[in-house]
Amino acid sequence: MMYLFQPNIRLKALFLLCIVCLSCSFPTFARQALSSVEGKVADKSGRPIPYANVHFRELDKGALTDDSGEFIVEGLPSGNYQLQISHVSYGRRSMQVSLKPGERKDLGKILLYENGSDLQEVIVADSKVNRFADKATEYVARMPLENLENPQVYSVVNKELLQEQVLTDIDQSVRNATGVVPVIYPSGGFAATFRGFNIGINSRNGMETSTGRSSVDIGNIERIEVLKGPSGTLFGSNVSSFGGVVNLVTKKPMEDKLTEIGYTTGSFNLHRITADINTPLTKDKKTLFRLNTALNRQKRFLDYGFNNTFLISPSLKHIASDRLSFTLDAELFDAKSTRTLYSRYGANSGITGPDELLIDYNKALFHEDANAATSSLKIFTQAQYKISENWTSTTLFSYVEEDVDHSYQYYATWLSPSLAARNIGNWGPIYNSYTNIQENINGEFATGTIRHKILVGASLRFMDARSEAATSGFIDTVDVTTDFRVLRKQELDPYMVPGNWPGWHKANDNTYSLYASDVLALTDRLSTMLSLRLDHFYRPDNGTVEGYEQTSLSPKLGLIYQLVKEQVSVFGNYMNGFQNQAPANQPDGALLVLDPLYAEQAEGGLKAEVFDKRLTATISYYHIAIDNAIRTNADGFIEQDGRQVSKGGDIEVVANPIAGLNIVAGYAYNDNRIVKASDEDIEGNKAVGAPENVANLWLSYALQGKLKGLGFGVGGNQVGENYLFSDNVVAVPSYTLFNASIFFEQPTWRLGLKGNNLTNEKYWSSYGVAQAPANFAANLTVRF
Repeated sequence: MMYLFQPNIRLKALFLLCIVCLSCSFPTFARQALSSVEGKVADKSGRPIPYANVHFRELDKGALTDDSGEFIVEGLPSGNYQLQISHVSYGRRSMQVSLKPGERKDLGKILLYENGSDLQEVIVADSKVNRFADKATEYVARMPLENLENPQVYSVVNKELLQEQVLTDIDQSVRNATGVVPVIYPSGGFAATFRGFNIGINSRNGMETSTGRSSVDIGNIERIEVLKGPSGTLFGSNVSSFGGVVNLVTKKPMEDKLTEIGYTTGSFNLHRITADINTPLTKDKKTLFRLNTALNRQKRFLDYGFNNTFLISPSLKHIASDRLSFTLDAELFDAKSTRTLYSRYGANSGITGPDELLIDYNKALFHEDANAATSSLKIFTQAQYKISENWTSTTLFSYVEEDVDHSYQYYATWLSPSLAARNIGNWGPIYNSYTNIQENINGEFATGTIRHKILVGASLRFMDARSEAATSGFIDTVDVTTDFRVLRKQELDPYMVPGNWPGWHKANDNTYSLYASDVLALTDRLSTMLSLRLDHFYRPDNGTVEGYEQTSLSPKLGLIYQLVKEQVSVFGNYMNGFQNQAPANQPDGALLVLDPLYAEQAEGGLKAEVFDKRLTATISYYHIAIDNAIRTNADGFIEQDGRQVSKGGDIEVVANPIAGLNIVAGYAYNDNRIVKASDEDIEGNKAVGAPENVANLWLSYALQGKLKGLGFGVGGNQVGENYLFSDNVVAVPSYTLFNASIFFEQPTWRLGLKGNNLTNEKYWSSYGVAQAPANFAANLTVRF
């Protein structure tokens, strides 16, 4: 079986060519007697500030601080310069730095104060300026790139916003990102819909993860990044969808001791305990440890149902030298819960929406003893080595495992608004594992007056899946307007019969990838991004199912021009996403080799970070086309000439107009239609689960006087109508949610109270599943 792990010869040649080209690109000036500056950025309590921007304006050269608040800027000529240090949550300060030839200057700890009391020159002085607007990230472009330099649109939801809203689950958390609608699968997995397409949370710290059957807990999340548009070029087809990527950034070890314990209680018997413990393990603070854990217990709003989970996530960072560091983190998530009911609708039922069903809104069809038990294990390691002043090597390894002991899943076929045919299915045991190995080389150099930020990478992916055959069965037909019996597990098991799932028991595939990206700063305002990915997918024979292999080429192009330097940018991009397709058997016995399914996006828009970043905004228009969709014609033959078009626009605003007032708002319009299909009756119809209008808003104000720390928040979400099936008959109604919170935060403790769906609106998910009525949550967090 070793041949499964051997890359294609052509891929080897291309990779070697990239390395040769890269070695030739190292600039000769790196060998000159240049200087460097290093230091650490921290707040007034001495806690590190990650992703602070450190910038020499005269040299137009700088860096972002890492998770420990540390930075190093190398390759500096001697002289006197103005160094600026800034962070959107703390403000900006500047200081004079004098460098001698070949000097390595350590600036020590540089403090950014929340109240603007820096002793040296302070440019921004307000407390926690626009604290929800920090978009600094190394994951979106797989390199340090400022938002105004990046031609891709993305949203960031940080832990401070989640805390202010007293959130305990992932589905409510992602509603803070523009245009995003959460989706809970009948299998228990989690996904999000934006730009007309579904995508699971398939990325964790930029590497592949999975939440297909075990969902995810937010206890270890630092922030949620939502990348908009097909992103196959840098992330591959296994991580991204045609709508984009959802990337979870986890909490990392820090240099200072910090312990935070939280307890949340609320509606439906909610009890949640969280702990965040960070400590250095050595006196020199070269070895750091952090532990996050969460225990969650809650009932459903239905008369039967529950969701019990446990998370434990340790992480370790070791700084071996000034050039080499190692990171290791793991996550174990255990869940036992009941699944949501998935409804089907009979052809003659006359039902056009789940709001027409006559079942009591809080009534379940199945007892909670027919539940699901799943677990997931995630291991991530990183070795980062500073090759030279301008070049860094990052080697990454991740292993993700999802296990399903059993998963009872509920189905109802509605024959009329009052009659439901009850069905049950049980999946498991199921075992899925994903192993990823990745090597990234990042660098900066200049060719004449053009500056380059380079990424060259290679990745290997191995997937292994094993499963017992699923069982399912029809139980009975019940009139939901009567006092019907809720079915228990012991009544369901006798109806279970094995399903027929060809190739279900075992499957594996491998993916080998090469990718490169070059961000060229043509002038101090004009830059372009050129990216390309070569992806080779291989699936071996599986019993009677013939294997296949496929090679895909995915480009990404971007252009950005700063109309007002470091404040307003206009951008455009062309991005590509792809999905590998297995060969299809035709009715005449022929085998049709299908091309990868491609989605291509063209987008343009405007980004702004103005008034000292008190206002950040993005507005864009996009057009996504799938020109080679697969369809079946009237004779039963497979053809690859279908077409689907998703187009629309996003508007996002994050603002801090006055001290203490924060605004997060977004609106997304999407028109996703089936332009060509095997069934002519559905041509022109809206795509499934793609609402046309989605809006989010959150306003919060924290008092600045004697009661400083006391604050209030109000906001909500609006989601338009969407269809359950491509015939556009059954529609999920639009809905509007109103939420509010009150909080009181002090240095050593925080108290918060949140009300959700305060108008008690009845609403359904894009799968037609009834959602929770008005509910409340209260949280107390202590820090020491």
